[in-house]
Amino acid sequence: MKIERVTPFLVDGFLLVRVYTDEGIVGTGEAGLWAHHKTVYQTILELSEYYVGKDPAHIEHHFQVVSRNSHFMGAAISAAVSAIDVALWDILGKSVNLPVYQLLGGKCRDKVKVFNNVGGDTLDERAESAIQNVEEGYISLRTTPFFSDWEKGTSTQAITTAVEIVRTIREAVGDGIDIGLEIHRNLTPDEAIILAGELAPFRILYYEDPIAPQSIEALEYVAQHVHIPIATGERFYNIQQFKELIDKKTVSLIRPDVSLAGGITHCKKIAALAEASFVGIFPHLMGSPVNLAAFVQLDAAIPNFFAHESHTGADAFNEIVDHPLERDGGYVIVPDRPGIGLDLNEEKLAKFPYQSRQITGSFHADGSVAH
Repeated sequence: MKIERVTPFLVDGFLLVRVYTDEGIVGTGEAGLWAHHKTVYQTILELSEYYVGKDPAHIEHHFQVVSRNSHFMGAAISAAVSAIDVALWDILGKSVNLPVYQLLGGKCRDKVKVFNNVGGDTLDERAESAIQNVEEGYISLRTTPFFSDWEKGTSTQAITTAVEIVRTIREAVGDGIDIGLEIHRNLTPDEAIILAGELAPFRILYYEDPIAPQSIEALEYVAQHVHIPIATGERFYNIQQFKELIDKKTVSLIRPDVSLAGGITHCKKIAALAEASFVGIFPHLMGSPVNLAAFVQLDAAIPNFFAHESHTGADAFNEIVDHPLERDGGYVIVPDRPGIGLDLNEEKLAKFPYQSRQITGSFHADGSVAH
């Protein structure tokens, strides 16, 4: 079997890729550098010159060749490689009529735990959202403990409001539901420490991205003063970055993104590295139903999977695939179909023209750039 062509598709807010073979088997993947899809699109076109004519089953070899070529790497190249890597695993699974998880060693679980997000512009709306999610079967919730334009106020106001939001949600759902916090890299190290101290009584499951990811040393400082498990890593794109994060003992959970951090090939290794240090895998998930399907294959095959987003927003695009994944309350069922468990309906893609993301910025009251 040989690769005949590699074709990227810009669809709504997604970047999909299909790898076609001379035996008629087609693999599908997705790139996850969502803010720069056009850049990654061009990168996929450039990389396709290498893949065409190659055996799609040599997945590890192709990963090594492309990722080490000229030793130039970065998020755009990694996202492109990730999308193609998933498509190659999809081809391999279809060629032997097995799900990808079987090729990775078999299932560790039959269904994948997911959380849903709690939203709302008032405390009452947050409470209602939390209760509704629990009624729908979710046992794990996540919220960003700020209201819109919070950055225009003072740090004291932000921390006070965050505590009120978390208290409201905890009181609404009781003690039997997991609550995690997505801080979105919005705080300084000292603000993150102060807020974590205030939130400790509410039994928070994880404290996600409390500060910007550029400095692991700064995150290490936060971790030394915080008693809530820290999760981070959604912007990392190679195993060396995750190794440093784990080695410094700063996190309880890491957030590799299959569509950014090297596809299934690389993320399986990252998961094994984390497993050795009893660190959980808490994947970062965005994108279309294709991405959800790819993530579930990895989730099923690793022992230290924690949870990931339910990503219900992708349901609006279910018609672009032939077998959308099924949810069962707070879980996604692991499918037993070959490859990543679904195929792309290319004829449906034109219904969802590409929506580019604009740079808008977020600002403090004095006009300076926030987070």
